[in-house]
Amino acid sequence: MTATAASRVCAIVVTYNRRDMLRRCLAALAAQEHPVDMTVVVDNASTDGTADLVRDQFPDVELLSLEHNVGGAGGFEQGLSWAHRRGYEWLWLMDDDTLTLPSTLGALLDGARRAPGREPLLVCSDVRWKDERLHPMNVPLPRWRDRGHLAQAAASGLLAVRYATFVSVALRREAIDRFGLPLAHYFIWGDDVEFTARVLRHERGYLVPQSRVYHWTPEPHHGAGVDTDRFYYHARNSLQLLRGSSLSPVERVDYGRYYLRSIGRYLVVNRGDRRRLRILLRGLRDGLRGRPR
Repeated sequence: MTATAASRVCAIVVTYNRRDMLRRCLAALAAQEHPVDMTVVVDNASTDGTADLVRDQFPDVELLSLEHNVGGAGGFEQGLSWAHRRGYEWLWLMDDDTLTLPSTLGALLDGARRAPGREPLLVCSDVRWKDERLHPMNVPLPRWRDRGHLAQAAASGLLAVRYATFVSVALRREAIDRFGLPLAHYFIWGDDVEFTARVLRHERGYLVPQSRVYHWTPEPHHGAGVDTDRFYYHARNSLQLLRGSSLSPVERVDYGRYYLRSIGRYLVVNRGDRRRLRILLRGLRDGLRGRPR
């Protein structure tokens, strides 16, 4: 099938030191029944031969080799900016450990076409783990408070969502025109929620159940682990998200409860660990700095 001008798609894959996983991801993208017009790999200064892999085995893939690791948030910001400048209509985002099926992209675009009303700014895939269960990191939030729209979407075989993650989410270029780019300074965790919630606060987006991918993580875990130093980014970014404009006042209350519960779990798991307590306090301090978007 030849993509029309209205459905030209650029797949954007952010990678860091996962050469073998990236190879599987790119091979699956090359096998799409609805062809991808361009694939761009944003390499976060990998040291495992990732750049050589792309050049040698995937010569048709555009490689953006960054000088420094700017995290997933910075990588997606770079990739979206590159694809948007070149005029692609759909910008399809994923991590390097995302495995698509041959039907994934075609189903996404078909879901966008049958959505009720005007063409949506965002569609996302059903994300599974290796054993077919829903991946807990990538379960989108349904638009519970708009029951009428939920019913309309269900009648079209779709799920209306409030936000999604950057594991097989396709954005129309209009989303960038109107709402800008993801916040690169988030580095990891929460950048996708902040951005998609910003886009979808007054617009519509859908999960397309017929479009499936696998998020091939070692374990089916949530993003913000309480037993790692990277909890700093969750503490900081979630606080900035709460202070920003992506969520409504009622949604801030709901997200705030989740945020407080996650901090409580962190404190329990790391009881007596002063270094980890300092990490949390630094995240809270930095989350209160600056003007959020």
